Amino acid sequence: MATTGPPARRGVLVAEITALVVATIADNVLVVRQGGNSGVVSSALSAVVPHMGTAVAVLAVLRRRFPDRVALLGWSVIGLSALSTAVAGFVGMTGVGSASHPVVTEVLAVALVAGAGCRRLRPVGATVLATAAGITVVSAPVVRYGFESRAALGAVPAALLWGTALAIGLVLRDADARHVAALDRVRESERLQLARELHDLVAHHVSGIVVLAQAAHALAEDPSVPDQDPVEVYREVEQAGAEALTSMRRLVGMLRSDPLPPLPSGTLGDAVRAAAGDQAEVDVTEELDGMPVPSDLSSTVHRIVLESMTNVRRHAPGATAVEVSAYVDEGELVLDIRNDGVSGDRGGDGYGLVGMAERVSSLGGALDAGPEPDNRWRTTAWLPLRGEEGV
Repeated sequence: MATTGPPARRGVLVAEITALVVATIADNVLVVRQGGNSGVVSSALSAVVPHMGTAVAVLAVLRRRFPDRVALLGWSVIGLSALSTAVAGFVGMTGVGSASHPVVTEVLAVALVAGAGCRRLRPVGATVLATAAGITVVSAPVVRYGFESRAALGAVPAALLWGTALAIGLVLRDADARHVAALDRVRESERLQLARELHDLVAHHVSGIVVLAQAAHALAEDPSVPDQDPVEVYREVEQAGAEALTSMRRLVGMLRSDPLPPLPSGTLGDAVRAAAGDQAEVDVTEELDGMPVPSDLSSTVHRIVLESMTNVRRHAPGATAVEVSAYVDEGELVLDIRNDGVSGDRGGDGYGLVGMAERVSSLGGALDAGPEPDNRWRTTAWLPLRGEEGV
């Protein structure tokens, strides 16, 4: 069962926004406490610079909404902060007045986009962005307050914050790479399993065709057997060959590049019951219970139920109700698995769901899995019921 990723991401976002809000309040408090501004330019800076911090804070948060625009948002944040620092330095050098130039929000925002760049950008782009961010956060307190001011010592915690952001970004980058590699391994394992099933499928159908041809040949050579119309034999051979081609095309289409128990022969109901065992209450409609289905569809149904039962044993060992139902709805086979007893901590990699979704989507279907109220879990698959004439 999938890990609880979205709630964790929301928690990080809330913490991030809270930190930026606190930093903005701190900047405004510094402006009010220092006061004593003289001159039109200084007054204008005192009114504008705090809002500059708010602007870069908003841009830093937006990187989560637009992860493919991290570079643009990062350079925008760095550019605005550098511009604010340059203006403050110009005011101090020309002596046109004195003004407070708060940096807390800007330093935090720049550190956030630097970490995001280290996580999502290519190595060269991430290096350039991180270097520019480091120069910006370290120089901001020094340039704005001057070397003689104690506030210039803010460059030290700013540098530490920048370094921490880079470290977190690199750790997350490594975690993302590991996650992608794990997904690739799951998909590769699924393709290998499909290749085995393809071998078994072709061997089964071709063996049947060979047996029919051998029987017809033996009858034709036996003088004691009356002459028979070979049309019926040809029809059986043709039907067996068409079934083999149809199923083979579908399985090959799923090979887009953990051994399982042997698939049961018979109807779809047999496949569902064999996978569920005595762990679940199975409800298969009579329409499906007597319906022969293609081998690829039967194997996919078997795999979904088997993986769902594995998840029940792993994540809900105390489950008291496990229900598996299969029925037809608007030309689609609907497979629904529900269970209770799910603990609040659904740990694990969730890669079993990835393999199931890969199979279902390859057949043109859809898969949905997630928690329900009262500590329940539901997995539903919709699979199109197509004719035997092709894919």
